[in-house]
Amino acid sequence: MRTLLLLAVVTAVAQAATRPTIEEARKFVDDAEKQLLVLGIEGGRADWVKSTYITDDTEALAAKADERGINATVDFAKGSAKFKDTPLPEDIERKLKLLRLALTVATPSNPKDSEELTRIVAGMEGTYGKGKYCAQADHCLDLEDLTKVMAESRDPKQLLDAWVGWHAIAKPIREPFARYVELANKGARELGFADTGAMWREKYDMPPDAFAKELDRLWEQVRPLYLSLHAYVRGRLRERYGAAVVPANGPIPAHLLGNMWAQSWENIYPLVEPKDSGPGYDLTQILKTRNTDAKEMVRYGERFFTSLGFAPLPTTFWERSLFTKPRDREVVCHASAWDIDYVEDLRIKMCIDITADDFLTIHHELGHNFYQRAYDKQPFLFRDSANDGFHEAVGDTIALSVTPAYLVKIGLLQTVPDPSKDISLLLHKALEKIAFLPFGLMIDQWRWKVFAGEITPEQYNRAWWELRLKYQGIAPPVARSETDFDPAAKYHVAANVPYARYFLADILQFQFHRALAGISGCRDPLNRCSIYGNQEAGRRLNTMLTMGASRPWPSALAELTGSRQMDARAIIDYFAPLQKWLDQQNKGKPVGW
Repeated sequence: MRTLLLLAVVTAVAQAATRPTIEEARKFVDDAEKQLLVLGIEGGRADWVKSTYITDDTEALAAKADERGINATVDFAKGSAKFKDTPLPEDIERKLKLLRLALTVATPSNPKDSEELTRIVAGMEGTYGKGKYCAQADHCLDLEDLTKVMAESRDPKQLLDAWVGWHAIAKPIREPFARYVELANKGARELGFADTGAMWREKYDMPPDAFAKELDRLWEQVRPLYLSLHAYVRGRLRERYGAAVVPANGPIPAHLLGNMWAQSWENIYPLVEPKDSGPGYDLTQILKTRNTDAKEMVRYGERFFTSLGFAPLPTTFWERSLFTKPRDREVVCHASAWDIDYVEDLRIKMCIDITADDFLTIHHELGHNFYQRAYDKQPFLFRDSANDGFHEAVGDTIALSVTPAYLVKIGLLQTVPDPSKDISLLLHKALEKIAFLPFGLMIDQWRWKVFAGEITPEQYNRAWWELRLKYQGIAPPVARSETDFDPAAKYHVAANVPYARYFLADILQFQFHRALAGISGCRDPLNRCSIYGNQEAGRRLNTMLTMGASRPWPSALAELTGSRQMDARAIIDYFAPLQKWLDQQNKGKPVGW
């Protein structure tokens, strides 16, 4: 026994003698941050050009720059494993964890596989960005054109034609996507993850399975409200299009909801608005009547943030951003915010229309930019949000303050509409936010199952529509088969962008808004509160933003809200008057599908 104890002591001493030191770990992290910053800037510039000037050459250059950045990150992530048994200070430990989880796609160590994977990822996004539906050889419609058709048309045949036409552009992505899954999983497993989906889920400061259960918990909190909204909308669409098109108690056909992916339904508000009760104003018409241009739309968003005490955007933002669609080249119009140098080279890329929707989208994208600048004094590996749902939530939190009272303050409305108009405003907001929740959940539910091998390539499309039926109560408007690849008709699938962040953002923004409304002293119903001009609310918000990713997200959440747990009940609080009204409208009618 004594001999065994002595042997154990000797072994422990020997291991300690060969274990890397704290100083070595710190140097490793410092080197990683320096190199990844340089490669991140290089990749950001290449990706910007690729997205704002789509050609085969810009795709190839961006793919090569991305490959360098990804490969370096993979090398550092693998190198970090040697410190797993070294007791480390909290900041170094967290940086090593973030380094290991920094990627949305991990390239395999084999150079040929690595090059192939980055080329596939760039190519899938390029195929999506160049996608067009050509009903006739001389008449082609891109996604921007088709989006307008889906939003504005009330002809079910025209809507069906646009829906089928756009979804056809995803068919060529099916084969490269299957190869992408294979190679991405190979890279993830080399880093010690079960698959790419598990790698994505582990970013949330909890085990992958626990994170999946957390999403289910949040969904169950809001599912009753979604069911009520779905039943009401289905009934009104049935009145509009007839029993032959919309069933009384089944799923809603996907092409009738005003959006190419039926992910948000606000464009069909005129079809389902409360009878004899409009919102009292049309923000789109107000903006157009004032001859508002794209830059002024962005100025409105900037002024909201500066009213909270944030510094104005840098001059380079206005010089380098893309605000309108160029006439001379292909661009990815999908709105996005950029932080090219991780300090002050902030930009947005967006093909702005003068609409209420884009007015809100601008607030969302600027939320990213002001968040990026708030944490720019953090070490490089902490220059990110507490989790990616936080990044998406911040701008939308501000957009929840775009209330009638706010529009009066900035001169876009003369008077605040009577409280009797609130149901109309809440219904419109629910068509955007509540309708989105199950879609935001199922996108990654599908991909996690694909990465895990639970959904094979032979089942891609069938499984996609099974999940859409389960969560959304939505069905394809025409028969689909495995010759189709409808998941990649959505940008984030084609472009390898995880989607759970958007579901989390939908939850978090209401929790943030409730906390900020309380800080600002608002005593009105939550849907009527705006924090515009309240610098104490801005100060508290900025305190959370400046933390970046330096602490686990529950700490950042607690900094603003006082709670360490995400809570969807803030949504129930916000929409309480609407829930009561929907229950009255649905009385005696089928709910569910």
